[in-house]
Amino acid sequence: MNRREARHKRQLRGRRKVAGTAERPRLCVFKSLRHMHVQLVDDAAGRTLACASTAETGLRAELAGTGNVAAAHAVGRLIAERARAAGVEAAVFDRAGFPYHGKVKAVAEAAREAGLRI
Repeated sequence: MNRREARHKRQLRGRRKVAGTAERPRLCVFKSLRHMHVQLVDDAAGRTLACASTAETGLRAELAGTGNVAAAHAVGRLIAERARAAGVEAAVFDRAGFPYHGKVKAVAEAAREAGLRI
């Protein structure tokens, strides 16, 4: 089993336990070497309520790099602002099989600092 398959297996194991609703959607994180992508997903309705990414032109212009902890922190703040604009106050954190440290942890902490309850 390679690293991608192992992460996918961890992701599915966690997804059985974590589900988002309209009141408390799932804050799903995906990271690659270059970018961070974060979505607020209502699993009951099957739709995305808000999203943020370092690949967005506006955010990318503000950052020195897109694959570091500072960029992940900026994405966390941005998703919390967009969540509040969508009327979401709380979310369930889905790390999608990634370890909770570094960039993934920075997204969660920044979202908490910006007022999103996780």
